[in-house]
Amino acid sequence: MIETIVSAALPVDERLIIQKNRLQPKELTGQEKRISIVTGLYGDELDGQYICYELIRRINSHKKNLKGIVDIFPSCNPLGLASMTRGVPMFELDMNRIFPGSEKGTTIEYVAHQLIDDIIGSDLCIDVHSSNIFLMETPQVRVAEDFAEKLVPIARKINANFVWVHTSATVLESTLAHSLNNMGVPTLAVEMGVGMRINKEYGNQLIEGIFYVMKELGIWDGLVETPKEPIVSTDGSVSLIHAEVSGVFVPEVKHGEKVEKGQPLGSIVDSLTGDVHQIVESPESGFIFTLREYPIVYEGSLIARVLGGKE
Repeated sequence: MIETIVSAALPVDERLIIQKNRLQPKELTGQEKRISIVTGLYGDELDGQYICYELIRRINSHKKNLKGIVDIFPSCNPLGLASMTRGVPMFELDMNRIFPGSEKGTTIEYVAHQLIDDIIGSDLCIDVHSSNIFLMETPQVRVAEDFAEKLVPIARKINANFVWVHTSATVLESTLAHSLNNMGVPTLAVEMGVGMRINKEYGNQLIEGIFYVMKELGIWDGLVETPKEPIVSTDGSVSLIHAEVSGVFVPEVKHGEKVEKGQPLGSIVDSLTGDVHQIVESPESGFIFTLREYPIVYEGSLIARVLGGKE
């Protein structure tokens, strides 16, 4: 059942429309659990488009197994998706930095408010992201320390490789996930893949995890796969590795590999002179869960993230 969540006026008699697909049993008891799958907050994050399609396809193929309500929001920033723009074009806004929005605010603040208002009441929300064009991310759940006690047990079941429990930052307080968690809706922010691409392997991995947690909630009654046990960042520390110079980053390792302290991750080279300006080394032994995908770097550009302290 396709529902319009918000329709806001745009210039030249156009409208910004956000829709969801609600999947539910034919007959409702009023006691059904509800899960919301949200994606498309950034116009360059595309894994969620495949995930939404495949979730709907699988559920509709075995509709008799559906015992609860699944709300799927594929495109929360339709203008960004249509124009291949990360933020909201024309408004020059980061969609995921204006929540919970305002009913009487600007157009995008109103959109954010209506989206939050519709999700409220869900028993679980999964906010799907795909990094950006610069970085490849292993399937992971990012959890603020403030909500770790409640969310980490759920995050362990979503079939991610990694659960990153991070310190709360002021800038994150205006995200969808933080706002919903503050409002009492358990919300997992999932990150995977790289911008402007669809990684079916990662998408299918998350889909299996979504079906698993849906079964635990009593929303799904079909067969599910047991999720993999993720590494949790409380077992170690996360090191961020940045470029010290500008140039072209040529990797020597693969995303998801284990590395040793001092091991070269790659080199930053000069394509004009043939010089090597920096050999990028891992500051500790651990697991690479983020690796530079776009090779052009400048001083300070993020090259990799390594989780250390985990044997």
